[in-house]
Amino acid sequence: MSAAPRDIAGGLANAFQNHLSLSVSPTSTFHSPSSSFGPRGIAASVASKQLKPFNTGDVRILLLENVNQTAQDILKKQGYQVEFHKSSLPEDELIEKIRDVHAIGIRSKTKLSARVLREAKNLIVIGCFCIGTNQVDLDYAAKHGITVFNSPFSNSRSVAELVIAEIIILARQLGDRSNEMHQGTWNKVSSKCWEIRGKTLGIIGYGHIGSQLSVLAESMGMSVVYYDVVPLMALGIAKQVNTLQELLETSDFVTLHVPELPETKNMIGEEQFSHMKQGSYLINASRGSVVDIPALIAAMRSGRLAGAALDVYPSEPAANGDYFNSTLNAWGDDLRSLKNLILTPHIGGSTEEAQRAIGVEVADALVRYINEGSTLGAVNMPEVTLRSLTSAEENHVRVIFIHANRPGVLRQVNSIFGDHNVVKQMSDSRGDVAYLMADISDVNLGDIKGLCESLESLSCKRLFPP
Repeated sequence: MSAAPRDIAGGLANAFQNHLSLSVSPTSTFHSPSSSFGPRGIAASVASKQLKPFNTGDVRILLLENVNQTAQDILKKQGYQVEFHKSSLPEDELIEKIRDVHAIGIRSKTKLSARVLREAKNLIVIGCFCIGTNQVDLDYAAKHGITVFNSPFSNSRSVAELVIAEIIILARQLGDRSNEMHQGTWNKVSSKCWEIRGKTLGIIGYGHIGSQLSVLAESMGMSVVYYDVVPLMALGIAKQVNTLQELLETSDFVTLHVPELPETKNMIGEEQFSHMKQGSYLINASRGSVVDIPALIAAMRSGRLAGAALDVYPSEPAANGDYFNSTLNAWGDDLRSLKNLILTPHIGGSTEEAQRAIGVEVADALVRYINEGSTLGAVNMPEVTLRSLTSAEENHVRVIFIHANRPGVLRQVNSIFGDHNVVKQMSDSRGDVAYLMADISDVNLGDIKGLCESLESLSCKRLFPP
């Protein structure tokens, strides 16, 4: 037995619009394909009850940017309505589409700004089928009860392998030799072509990708040093250095694996290039804002850098086509004129394996959130979960309540729960936002209606009016 606010008969849209949910445990068709990225801490093997009165067929999900088929399969198997588009949408069209959906899945090109999210009256969750979430206004989403998930692990190996390939290609000038051969020129040279064995790789950012890259580089005979803002245990015989300058001064190859933050904007610029070894190499497969491109162009032309590889850029086209030009980025022509420079169109995680794994990881997170309210892995909400209700637990209801984090709220909520038996409860906060989940036993339809009305009346429920 369960309920949703305002419409006990199953008004999913209103329930999601107000970001207050009362329901039982996930549907019996909950599915997680075989993957190391499956559910964490959820007893999926326990028989669970069908969500009622919310009908999974009423859940509308919009998937953009060619999200992998694995995600579509997982979401459709739940019975959700899934609308799929191969590309991103213009902002005006996106606003029209997002008004009616409860969940949206995107990759890196779709921008979910406050202007767009303001129109998303029914939206409860966003799935970023990628590592980055800078394309979403996370603060606005949190303050309006919209939970955001991403995929921090699934494409790590793909990016690490791309970087290893680029290290070898740059060291041997393979890009230039290939281009010359395509133009009919035979240019067999060995000058300034190197083995990577015995060279030092400097990794900036020793997270999921950086640490995988470290292992691969060592297996190929490279020495590895890394710099991170927090102390991290090294894998293999890699060594953490204390300063960015120390890494730059000792590395033959420097590779970046950091998020887009105010403190990482142009973190590699003219001064940092001056500290790099003469004839060293730079690789950026993190975020386009991290490297000052005009400074990189100058470093290449002066010979400070012998080569570079870029997979990300300050401004990137919204669709495939002849858009990577000087209109998009003023330095575009200068950049393309350089020798021993690898330019790729943000494909670090673009492998079949990575996209399948991302599809599973994010789709599973969306299912867990929609069906049972679990926020494990959310990037803008407190991480809260409870053991799933089972088919043996009749007349139980799950309450999910997103509210402003301020004194007295829990006292008000527990006062509403006072005449009922709360069998499980968990609450946590993150900044201005708090998230409460509770399972209540021995309730009937009248009890559910009373709980809905009482919680709806709390002034803290709607955090900030749209």
